[in-house]
Amino acid sequence: MMMNYFSRPHIQLFLIAFYLLATSANAALPQALSGKEMPSLAPMLDGVTPAVVNIATEGRIKQKLNPLFADPRFRRYFNVPEQPAERKTSSLGSGVIVDAKRGLVLTNNHVIANAVQITVTLRDGRQLEAEVVGTDPETDVAVIKMPAENLVDIKPTDSDALRVGDFVVAIGNPFGLGQTVTSGIVSALGRSGLGIEGYEDFIQTDASINPGNSGGALVNLRGELVGINTAIFSQSGGNIGIGFAIPINLAMQITEQLLETGEVKRGFLGVSMQDISPALAEAFGLEQQSGAIINEVLDSSPASKAGLKIGDIVISIDGKKILNSNDVANRIGLLPVGERIKFKVLRNGKQSEFIVTVEGRTQISTEPKSINELLEGVSVGDIQQDSSYFGKVEGVIVANVTRGSIAWRGGLRAGDVITSVNKVPVKTLQAFLKAVDRKEDSLLFLILRGNAAAFIVLRK
Repeated sequence: MMMNYFSRPHIQLFLIAFYLLATSANAALPQALSGKEMPSLAPMLDGVTPAVVNIATEGRIKQKLNPLFADPRFRRYFNVPEQPAERKTSSLGSGVIVDAKRGLVLTNNHVIANAVQITVTLRDGRQLEAEVVGTDPETDVAVIKMPAENLVDIKPTDSDALRVGDFVVAIGNPFGLGQTVTSGIVSALGRSGLGIEGYEDFIQTDASINPGNSGGALVNLRGELVGINTAIFSQSGGNIGIGFAIPINLAMQITEQLLETGEVKRGFLGVSMQDISPALAEAFGLEQQSGAIINEVLDSSPASKAGLKIGDIVISIDGKKILNSNDVANRIGLLPVGERIKFKVLRNGKQSEFIVTVEGRTQISTEPKSINELLEGVSVGDIQQDSSYFGKVEGVIVANVTRGSIAWRGGLRAGDVITSVNKVPVKTLQAFLKAVDRKEDSLLFLILRGNAAAFIVLRK
């Protein structure tokens, strides 16, 4: 009996597909449909792509050397050449011209970090040297400036008006190969808690953002700048449809501060908060888990002066709903000093509003040198709100330790938290300075480094 293979459904489908491919192999895509031009992003891109540039940097960073290599006798004995104290680095990324008249370019801090030379390549092939105006590693925003010679910029728009589902286009100029354009939609807004930056309020998009596109433009279909591409979520290093961009409202706010003062001054309210777990929601009689609960209010802080208390549940700030404690930290940390903000909180089941005036952060002290010679070359300060220790540990944080100093030889390192001096707990900078203001031959510190605690002794 002869089998009729062509009667099988999958064979029939194959023949139909083959016929369609064969008959359309020489057919071109239509340029018009029903007498109208096919929709295209090309006209919009013609106006904005000249504003997206390639950024190439050269830099130098200090090398960590084995102490043995610093000993000339060791090098001579083993015939080891002298090791350079620094090594050269290079990086490639993208940038966006946001002010053609002044030659201002927005990019990511990690693109130009440690750079001693920055070269910007325009779409028309011109190469211009640029200098750093200012950087903010906490948000990964940097502003550089180049000669304003026949430049084109992209005008920012209100990124707060974005909605999930809006179409967006990511433009980059990676690796000096020329521009790349990808399209997608806004997948989510206000992404935080990713551990990418200190302050996170990302736009998430499925428009491909690949290595080298960092610092490039995220635009809407009108060609308006809505974000600065900064990172992807990927386990393999390639794009999987989860990209993140810094909202342009945030980037421009940082830019204004960098242009005005050369630095970003963070807001400080003096509160610590935590997420609302199911158990806490039940204990407080809440119907939902959104919001953040205040678990500490510092004395004489802006929050204390405004009337906020431990146990208050923050549900909105300036009318914007709060999802979790990270949401609060981002809103507070990105506010300029002196701004007044409205907190809406739940207290004993009733809603209340409080107006809090943002203040500057406590400045890090560099005075221990004049107080105790054992601390020469050491800088310490109060634990700031952006620290992972804030609200969890009482003590002072070490900002800097000069290599080779007594404290360095004793084992103290930048980032350590000192919780006690000579077995006496220290909760504030003032308490620490008082505890070390003695002419003793040694100091006993209890420190916290990461999740481990240890005693260290400093001796003359």
